[in-house]
Amino acid sequence: MKQRDIPPIPSSQITSESVYLRRRELLKASALLLPAWLAGCGRSDADAGVRTATAAAPAPAPSAKVPAPAHSERFGKLAASPYSTAETQTTFRDASNYNNYYEFGTGKDEPARNAVGFQTAPWTVTVGGHAEHVGRFALEDLVKPAVLEERIYRMRCVEGWSMVIPWVGFPLASLIARLKPTSKAKYVAFTTLHAPDRMPGQNYPVLDWPYREGLRMDEAMNPLTLLTVGMYGRELPNQNGAPLRLVVPWKYGYKGIKGIVAIDFVEKQPRTAWNDAAGGEYGFYSNVNPAVDHPRWSQKTERRIAGEFSLRPSRVETLPFNGYAEQVASLYAGMDLRKFH
Repeated sequence: MKQRDIPPIPSSQITSESVYLRRRELLKASALLLPAWLAGCGRSDADAGVRTATAAAPAPAPSAKVPAPAHSERFGKLAASPYSTAETQTTFRDASNYNNYYEFGTGKDEPARNAVGFQTAPWTVTVGGHAEHVGRFALEDLVKPAVLEERIYRMRCVEGWSMVIPWVGFPLASLIARLKPTSKAKYVAFTTLHAPDRMPGQNYPVLDWPYREGLRMDEAMNPLTLLTVGMYGRELPNQNGAPLRLVVPWKYGYKGIKGIVAIDFVEKQPRTAWNDAAGGEYGFYSNVNPAVDHPRWSQKTERRIAGEFSLRPSRVETLPFNGYAEQVASLYAGMDLRKFH
């Protein structure tokens, strides 16, 4: 296997450890939900008949006071981040058992079952397109030079539920800086592994496999955009996108592509899986916007999965850009946000 050397990565990101919940209670609760209609993150709470009172979400913003560095047995001492939220974290058990990863099944509990034994090492990432450093790289060569950091982010699913997850990773911008894209690179395109023999969901035409996603270059370079290798101080579970996934906290969760095997610097807006499948429902930008409803449900509120997975009828208001407007709203100045949602 031919590999290429690239200059050392300048830094950032990783994560803390959380509580562990009982699987049987989780599965019992999830069994009460109506079967999911295929949509970017699965089925919306609106479709499931959850219509409840709202409560104001805590006003988010990067913490002025940087928290103390976290420590994990897997990654050691992690750099802390001023972008982390202090909101109550979803438990590891919930975050790792209530998943959308259609490559391993469309049910929320299927990825955790079907991804058992999925081999993520060795793993390589192919870099192509308009950049000085292209080629096939071992994952460890991309990650090892980085300073891993804990980022506790809100994650908003297009279905109407949300989580708070402590990720372990580093800014995508630091990798891009090392790869040195040329002036022709206007977008960054990502591709998931295509292996139907290992990813059983790819044997069904749910989407046009492999899964694809993309960002405009300035979105990719934003300091919030994270390449992630862990969560809760541990390596990423297979069902959460191991060994490498993208986290873009101001966008709906399906933009966070999992199992990345290719990164390409391209001149034109790349195709994305959900935009191809249902362009009228899932735009390329997919920014969290409570003012723009999904064609089949409202996006004004969300059900927060925090502390335990439950069907409690409490909801919180969804915030523009998922509460990260201060950091990202300027990227979309002059754009019709009702169109580029």
